[in-house]
Amino acid sequence: MTGWLLIASLLILGGVLSTLGDRLGSRLGKARLTIFNLRPRRTAVLITVLTGSLISAFSLGFMLLVSRQLRVGLFELSDIQLRLKSSREELKISRIAQAKKDSDFIKKEKELRKVRARIEAGEKELKQLESNLIALRSGNVVISSGQTLATATLQLDDPSQAKQVIDRLLQEANLVAFRRVLPGKNPDRQILFVPRTDIKRLENVIRQDGTWVVKFRSASNVLLGENSVYAFPEVRPNIQVVQKGEILATTKTTSKERSSQEVRSRLRLLLASAFAEVKRRGSLTSGLRFDTTAINELVQSILDRETDIIRLEAIALRNSDTTDPVYVVLQPASAFINNKFKKD
Repeated sequence: MTGWLLIASLLILGGVLSTLGDRLGSRLGKARLTIFNLRPRRTAVLITVLTGSLISAFSLGFMLLVSRQLRVGLFELSDIQLRLKSSREELKISRIAQAKKDSDFIKKEKELRKVRARIEAGEKELKQLESNLIALRSGNVVISSGQTLATATLQLDDPSQAKQVIDRLLQEANLVAFRRVLPGKNPDRQILFVPRTDIKRLENVIRQDGTWVVKFRSASNVLLGENSVYAFPEVRPNIQVVQKGEILATTKTTSKERSSQEVRSRLRLLLASAFAEVKRRGSLTSGLRFDTTAINELVQSILDRETDIIRLEAIALRNSDTTDPVYVVLQPASAFINNKFKKD
């Protein structure tokens, strides 16, 4: 039932009950009836009060009968409010939990993005390595990783010259790199890049007293036609690494080594040991210097030997500093250095 219809019904019902009560009270008053030994007038008043109460009771009962919302609001309002409050708290808790789930989801999505980025970076690096490998196999690598682009031995009289000397070395290294990577083109721009922190560190070192060996090396393989070469500086003190007459390495021939190939293999092993020793001491030489004719004569003398075991030595022929070439002679331990081996 709609609200307006309910109000109209209540007005009609109230009017009817009021009329009935008034008539009933009038008749009882005229009849001068008494209830509970009351005077007729008081009896009429009591009847009127009872009639008004009945009007209210009938009105409320009628409203409760026809309006479900009124019944619910009158008898279940407290329970509804409690349930509503509980629902709101549950909704709040649910929203907090959902927000936490969303936050965790966002974190996981960010972590997933980072993992994907690392995977993509790894794939790019792998492709680059594959490209470099293919280029290496096809002969397109013109500068290998660690290759020296420029070297110099420095001893500064004035520490303020350090920056100027480094700039000159960088220009030299850039020219070498340009001619290797872009042959035939005019070297009119810089393609060599070195971190500023490395340059600053190098400058601080060579400002100190002493003689220094400086090298600029390639940081990676560089292919023909690339537009940039990344390098790093290497600095070490220029010191004496080999002294004249010093034994750098030794070995022994065995009774089984009777062929020229076996003896030469033994001598190559002796030279390799001597080279490893000078490199360990800090020498920057790319290889040992020796007399091949003397080596051939030594091989023949070993083949003509009367004893089964001969002790061989690699001996330095002159003093050598860090950047100097290293001259050696190979000879039996009991022999003297022949004049034709000397290179004073």
